[in-house]
Amino acid sequence: MARVGIYGATGYTGFELIKILARHPGVEIAFATARSAAGQRLSDIFPTMIDTPLVAVEAADLRAADLIFTCLPHGAPELIPLAQAALEAGKKVIDFSDIFRLSDPDDFARRRGKPHPAPELLSAAVYGLPELHREQIREARLVANTGCYPLTAILPLWPLEQAGLVADRTVIVDSKSGVSGAGRSLSLKTHFGETHETFSAYSVGRTHRHLGEMEQETGLHIIFSPHLLPVYRGILSTIYVTLRPGTTVEQARAAYAVYDGEPFVKLMPDGRLPELRHVQNTMYLAIGLQQVEEGRYIIVATVDNLLKGASGQAVQSMNLMLGMEETAGLL
Repeated sequence: MARVGIYGATGYTGFELIKILARHPGVEIAFATARSAAGQRLSDIFPTMIDTPLVAVEAADLRAADLIFTCLPHGAPELIPLAQAALEAGKKVIDFSDIFRLSDPDDFARRRGKPHPAPELLSAAVYGLPELHREQIREARLVANTGCYPLTAILPLWPLEQAGLVADRTVIVDSKSGVSGAGRSLSLKTHFGETHETFSAYSVGRTHRHLGEMEQETGLHIIFSPHLLPVYRGILSTIYVTLRPGTTVEQARAAYAVYDGEPFVKLMPDGRLPELRHVQNTMYLAIGLQQVEEGRYIIVATVDNLLKGASGQAVQSMNLMLGMEETAGLL
């Protein structure tokens, strides 16, 4: 049995991660940390029968784990020191934040307005998208788990770009996310009273912090408009793309043959578009494709932001890194 440690176990993604690991046939949890909840059990925090004990960060024993998950918020000051300590101790690391997702330090500095605090780790990290980087993940010591919004743009667009079918390098991605995508930390905009019976856009255009990884992985120029849905989980992205003149629906759909055999990517039957309920509480990313007029196509992609979009994706990478069956604990 492999042993794993979890820093940040009481966020939404940390909780989902523990739920997966608790039923995983090849893994034991060595430790799970929390801040204010240290000394309690997971069942004291969430409505669950899983009673994993929660310890303070200082009490976590790195020696007891083979692999570490860092499920901490973007910009958490302890994130990089924890990752560095784990790597120096010879442990593999999967990080849930976006701090290691951009491979080019100059690109990071340009997009964030400041240099990367640990460029040596940035260059060592592998982008955690198994469908694109499976072999690199197998050999990686540090994996940057992909973002949930980027997942719904990268996987639908990448096959079309690889097939040379994309004519206009500017693509519009219009995404809607459930409130769990914002994390569990208190925020006025995600209170029930602020989200119930309304619908809002934010960080539109070219301002969202996850835009960089979308462009890095697709090679396209993306206009991105994220929205907050009054639901708990799930993302639906509508993508507007111009393909080469004369591209037929059959040719466009044929590009997705690169995902044949992929356990968690599903192309909808011709004429059907996915809905949130197709993927909620599953590991599937569903893709639907429709032609609007000559050369213009609309792609709709849906994913559960907490599973394939976060914790499940991390376990998929963990399985590869530890030499296990890729789908272990996920089906």
